[in-house]
Amino acid sequence: MTQLSVLDLAPIIEGSNAAQSFKNSVEIAQLAEKLGYKRYWLAEHHNIPGIASAATAVLLSHVGAHTKTIRIGSGGVMLPNHAPLIIAEQFGTLASLYPDRIDLGLGRAPGTDGLTAQALRRAMNANVDSFPRDVLELQQYFADLEPGQKIQAVPGAGLHVPLWILGSSLYGAELAAHFGLPYAFASHFAPTDLRQALHIYRQNFKPSVQLDKPYVMAAMNLQAADTRDHAELITTSLMQGVLGLARGMPIRLPPPVEGFAERLGPQEMAAISRFMTYTALGDANDVSERLQEFKAETNADEIILTAQIFDHQARLRAFEIAAKAMAAIA
Repeated sequence: MTQLSVLDLAPIIEGSNAAQSFKNSVEIAQLAEKLGYKRYWLAEHHNIPGIASAATAVLLSHVGAHTKTIRIGSGGVMLPNHAPLIIAEQFGTLASLYPDRIDLGLGRAPGTDGLTAQALRRAMNANVDSFPRDVLELQQYFADLEPGQKIQAVPGAGLHVPLWILGSSLYGAELAAHFGLPYAFASHFAPTDLRQALHIYRQNFKPSVQLDKPYVMAAMNLQAADTRDHAELITTSLMQGVLGLARGMPIRLPPPVEGFAERLGPQEMAAISRFMTYTALGDANDVSERLQEFKAETNADEIILTAQIFDHQARLRAFEIAAKAMAAIA
């Protein structure tokens, strides 16, 4: 059965702050645990006013302390921003605090703009081969210690923290298949290559110590409410955020605006429509139908949902609706 998971961008809404965002994230994770979601993931982004999860491992530790059973992890850590040993130590610490609950999803992009990537001390002239090498290095840090091993992750060595490859293009699919790792596709914002990427991953998958057969997670936006009209209204917050990104001016998540879509030009609507290609929008029946369609299209082992919704209570309600919709499909 296809399972549901949560991708939290720890949104900071207009008029609020990161501290409130972190409280909301804990409530989202606790609700997801109660409703039977499989995982709760946070994503690393930088220099984006509306996303508070830049220090991903730190925030995961906070969420882990307030949950009991749900798997928690990164969706993902942007590996080019960090030395692999640092990430191994951070996630080794998490795995020691919360045994058998930690996932380490790895992305190849910086998760920000070029100027901020430089401020992160990222090597802008890095060789294309550095990401695969860094993944292998991470695997070695989490493996059992070898005799005479000079560098070890403490904690981390011997903990076998499961790695995931994240992607929004064909490169990640090829790499995940080559390494025999589970693969998560960011179709919630980059829908174009979804089908081809999943095909490449499944066709070229090589079994590994971690995984014996392909395992796919695909992402969707969630904009669910008790009525279709209310769902369409709350979606205008996401639409405004998408336009901000498209214009190179990211913003805090704004409140919904009545009639927002009617004010947009063709190019703006096209940008929003592309971004929201894979969105479960509407009431319970709409969401159930959309999830079923997405499941049929991707044959995903998991669907991970991200809900950029201004009102926190409405966001909680959206995850409730999705959980019930998925149970009805099953």
